[in-house]
Amino acid sequence: MSELPEVPGAGLPDEVRGVRRVVLFGPPGIGKTTAAGVLGRQLGLPVLRLAPGPQDAAVPYAGLLELALALTPLAPARELAAALDGAADADRAGAPLRLRRLTAELLQEAPPVTLVVDNAQWLDGASAAVLRWALRLAPGLPVIAAERTWRPGAADHWSGEDAHPLRVPALTPRQVAALLAAHRPTPREVARIHARSGGNPALALALAEAADPRTDPRTDPAADPSAGLGGGDGPALPPAARRLVGEWLGTVSEGARELLTLAALDDRPDRRLLARLVGPAAGSLLAEAEAAGLADADGPDGQVRFTASAIGAELAARLPDAARRLLHARLAGASHDGLRRARHTALACAADDPRTARLAARAAEDAAGSARLRGEHALAAELSLLAAERTPPEDAALLTERALTAARDAAHCGDLPRGRAAARLVLHHHAGPAQRVDALVALIDASGQHLHGADHLFAEALHAAAGHPGPTAQVLIRQAIWANVNDGDPRRADALAERAAALAEGAGDTATTALALTMQARVRRLLGHPGAEEALARALSLPRTAALPVNGTPQHLAARHALFDDRPDRARAALLPLLVEAERTADAEATVDILRSLAEAELRAGRCAAAHDYARRARALTDRTALSPGPACYTSALVEGTARSTDAALAHARRGVDASRHEDNKVFLSRNLFALGHLLLVAGRLKEALEPLEEVRALEEEQQVRDPSVLRWHPDLAEALVAVGRHDEADDLLTDAHRVATDLGRASVLPALERTRALLDAARGDHDTAARRLTDAAARLHHLPVERGRTLLALSHTERRGRRRASARAAARSAADLFAAHGARPWCEAAALALHRLEPAPNGDVRPRLTSAEERCARLAAGGASNRDIAAALTVSVKTVEATLTRVYRKLGVHSRVQLAHAVVPASD
Repeated sequence: MSELPEVPGAGLPDEVRGVRRVVLFGPPGIGKTTAAGVLGRQLGLPVLRLAPGPQDAAVPYAGLLELALALTPLAPARELAAALDGAADADRAGAPLRLRRLTAELLQEAPPVTLVVDNAQWLDGASAAVLRWALRLAPGLPVIAAERTWRPGAADHWSGEDAHPLRVPALTPRQVAALLAAHRPTPREVARIHARSGGNPALALALAEAADPRTDPRTDPAADPSAGLGGGDGPALPPAARRLVGEWLGTVSEGARELLTLAALDDRPDRRLLARLVGPAAGSLLAEAEAAGLADADGPDGQVRFTASAIGAELAARLPDAARRLLHARLAGASHDGLRRARHTALACAADDPRTARLAARAAEDAAGSARLRGEHALAAELSLLAAERTPPEDAALLTERALTAARDAAHCGDLPRGRAAARLVLHHHAGPAQRVDALVALIDASGQHLHGADHLFAEALHAAAGHPGPTAQVLIRQAIWANVNDGDPRRADALAERAAALAEGAGDTATTALALTMQARVRRLLGHPGAEEALARALSLPRTAALPVNGTPQHLAARHALFDDRPDRARAALLPLLVEAERTADAEATVDILRSLAEAELRAGRCAAAHDYARRARALTDRTALSPGPACYTSALVEGTARSTDAALAHARRGVDASRHEDNKVFLSRNLFALGHLLLVAGRLKEALEPLEEVRALEEEQQVRDPSVLRWHPDLAEALVAVGRHDEADDLLTDAHRVATDLGRASVLPALERTRALLDAARGDHDTAARRLTDAAARLHHLPVERGRTLLALSHTERRGRRRASARAAARSAADLFAAHGARPWCEAAALALHRLEPAPNGDVRPRLTSAEERCARLAAGGASNRDIAAALTVSVKTVEATLTRVYRKLGVHSRVQLAHAVVPASD
């Protein structure tokens, strides 16, 4: 049904402007009634609404009677109502013709309205036949019908031969977040509910409203995997959601439901599999399901996907155990993939037959190993858990071993529900201390940054590890990560990592020692601790082990440190083999981290196209695997703002801020706030930039972050302070940052600090000193072309203010050439504007002349003031401000405030 247009979220679509008859269609709960009301109001006429119900479908002329009663004041309406009293009497010859005539007269005499028929699938056939005829005689009457299905090529709709079909679209994740705002869902919960509901608003609300705020299954290894906001990923749906999905499934035939049930039991159903199971009818049944919006079979290789995962969950939950096992047996026989055949065989196994269960468990275990080698880690996690669950309880040691493997597989792909289920198996079967620790550590790892109530889980893990140095060290490392990221306490993280390193080294555990030392080096760099490089060197000296996640290796941290020290090529060379390793192991979180680091390295080196590609891949993998969006958003914001579009970059930064706040991730809250402030500053929205940048300063002070090379917010905050006239505060900040950078040997930070110090000099009227500082800073940035271009552009602005226009043009030209050569599109635009305003006008002036009023207005706008603020400052109306800015834009040849900010000196200068 892809050929049918969709109703956009706002506004009447262009293709139906002037169309008098519209059919809105979509599944129950998708919002057809709301969409019909919106379209009706946009036509500018009063809405006459009919709403037949299921009980009306079998009552002849029930719809006509509702129409007559709605228009009772009109004489034809009263006559039609009277005629309908005997319309069902078969002995009254000519009654249908009379009803057609009266209905046509009524529609012709009715006042201007839009007729909206909601739930039109329940309009009785007799009324539909009369309306089809009568509406042909009232072509000017707008009609909007809202119903559940529409099949291209079907007979003409009763509302008119030219009725225009429009699918009501599902909500986007952002719209689902807005819909559920009262429930305060985290970004991960929004992603889960969006996937489970398919963007169906009624279903999303039913899933969210069923949440029990007293229970968070993410922290309790014994919790039901299907509990919690949005129902988790398990099969159980809350009653309201089940009713809605049941209505949706009721729109198709029993045969289509049976086909969809088979698809629900396979993890990757496709047309070929369903055809083997159902026969030639599979194609038509699948088309019926697609028409009802239940499934989509346009995926690669004919793969069939449910539009909402709740549909598959409900179909599976309806099956009794015996019936489900029989269907899995059928699927095992029809499957064309050996791994999935093993999966279905295990699921078809009866739990009360130990011999069969052992065989199925062994086959699932072998298949899990093959799935790992193929890189299908989600399937490996499911097969490992099936192997553990099918292991008879009397094989206690084997059951525990298999459950631990399942917990590790689940942690590897971030499958928290299966991680909980596997951990529950270990904890409930009297496992030894080391095994209990392994299970709890795997559960912590599967939780990522989404673990809440961590203190209890860490305490349980430490209790289980008591007296065992190696396992204790593993728990302490996870505590250190948690202390740094979520508690924002790198000093405590350092102490925990130091204890972990000592314990692991004493136990001869090389992998855990390397992990602990790497964590110690990471937080010590933040703290400006002199032992950071020593800890990293010790970690690098240890033998490399496959037990470490790629993004937790000292090699990755060394590449990050090279980035902090402005050695992007060295970082890139170290990161490329790590990317190959992360992708080979299909570790999504590690792959995202390496892609992000590569994007930042390429950006620093001025390879903007490559940076954009890496950032795009990191963002796509993050969304596909439901990882925390904060890290990928931060990198995307920086890259997009330099390489492509400031507006898109701002959207990434704001999403990252929201996600990090929800997850209480202080590290990436600081980073995304910095990206947001940086982008607003570059866009000339100076007052707006101050708020996020000042919050970054507060967060960094709270977290005791001392090293200014890790997150370089100091020059941007100082520049914003200069722009709003807080010169002394900017001076103090720059002096302090310069002193710390010098003490720590962070020479990479100094050119940016000098650039901002030059802007402060210029603001205080010392343009000569400012120009010398900027020239010196640019000379030290040959290896960072975008930063060098940014410094040359600042030099151009300073030279222009010092009335040295030839030097200003030369600096702007050099900056423009650098930006163009390295693909920095927004900066190309800024340099082009700087050159434009330095070019002589036809009358010999160096730029179009603004009146004093225009100059004042333009300077205030360039400084970030809103139209209302400008009107208040100049004691004029907002309309006057708008008209003045329009003239300014025309004279200066700019089209936005971003361009204006580069074209004039802000008022605060």
